[in-house]
Amino acid sequence: MDRRLRLATISAVFLAVVLLGIPCGFLAAQATGRAAMAEVQRRCDSVAGFANTAADISFVIKPEDLETFTGQDSGGLTNSVEVKLEDGQVIKAGPALKEPLRVVYSAANGPVVTCAVSWVALQIYAARAIVLVALVAIVAIAAGWVVATRQARRLTRPLIYLAASAEQLGAGRVRPHLSPTGIEEIDLVADELARSADRMARRLAAERQFASDASHQLRTPLTALSMRLEEIEMLTDSAEVRDEAQRSLEQIDRLASTINELLGRSSREGESDTVEALRLVDIAAQQEDEWAVVFASEGRELVVDVPWELGVLATPGALAQVVATLIENSLKHGGGRTTVRAAKASGGVSLEVADEGEGVSDEMAPHIFERHVTSGGGTGLGLALARDLAAHDGGRLELAQRRPAVFRLFLRAAVFGGVEAVVFPEGEEVNPV
Repeated sequence: MDRRLRLATISAVFLAVVLLGIPCGFLAAQATGRAAMAEVQRRCDSVAGFANTAADISFVIKPEDLETFTGQDSGGLTNSVEVKLEDGQVIKAGPALKEPLRVVYSAANGPVVTCAVSWVALQIYAARAIVLVALVAIVAIAAGWVVATRQARRLTRPLIYLAASAEQLGAGRVRPHLSPTGIEEIDLVADELARSADRMARRLAAERQFASDASHQLRTPLTALSMRLEEIEMLTDSAEVRDEAQRSLEQIDRLASTINELLGRSSREGESDTVEALRLVDIAAQQEDEWAVVFASEGRELVVDVPWELGVLATPGALAQVVATLIENSLKHGGGRTTVRAAKASGGVSLEVADEGEGVSDEMAPHIFERHVTSGGGTGLGLALARDLAAHDGGRLELAQRRPAVFRLFLRAAVFGGVEAVVFPEGEEVNPV
């Protein structure tokens, strides 16, 4: 912006100089030329008066007597003088000229006076006016550049500080403090930015307090439920009951982990979560173990086909939540067999969840990931939350096919085994890129 402001101002000054300077220079040159010829005419008249006076008093005119009328001592335009007396005698003074412009004074009785000036000298003399106008134009452009530079800095520096403060406000780090700049529009934006910062700070504080309260209220019943299941596991003699209790405890642990991840983000003020190098087959097997019985009770089949060598970079709890949401969505709104399969994709790993149901209607498909959008029987938050969780780990969740429904999750790949294991060791935390 600084450069554009300077160029705009200089362009305006240059255009004004061109539009005004060229006509002014041309008119000044003409005026100077006319003034020079008027001066030659005055000298010619003076020579004629001197010659007439000399004739009346019988004074013999010599060439040196005419030198004072040539302008050689004045530092201005030089002309030559020629006086032709009545007896035919010619007296000359001044330099010999090429391409002369003559001014002649002739009376009925008396000498004939001729004053001549060089055309080239006259043009050079007139050109001094053009040079003067050009110097004034250069000074005007230089002054315009200085003024443009100062004005550009005066305008752009507050905007740079304003942009930096807005970036810090967006990151949730500091409240912007800007001194008044004297520019009304910029000061209005700065004041509104400060008010927005205050409103955001109050809202963030309320949300963090809610997150803290919700986290506490959710952990308490989960802890009580976990203790109750442990008690049931210890008191029962049935192996089947103990197995179900153990599975329920694992589900509670994963639910508590997911709650911590979701609620903990509100208190991390722009810090990035860490992701891990995971084997996708472990997440898929975990979900298959949890959902297979539910699908069987509904008379449906859940098939999981995930190669063991596929590794991904993701947050364990978030990835499990995304896959669980897609399987649950297929259970509620789909039909027939639900298949979870994964394969290598361009630059990563693709995981698909597909079923044999009626699919997603054309009206709902463009809004399927929007909050509170549901075909019935749900809150409409599951897919929206799943998409946000996937994006947070650098992935992407999309509806690949409407009928039958196929949801595709793209994840960043991590390679296990060989030399790559040193770069992505199993379970190692890495910063997302």
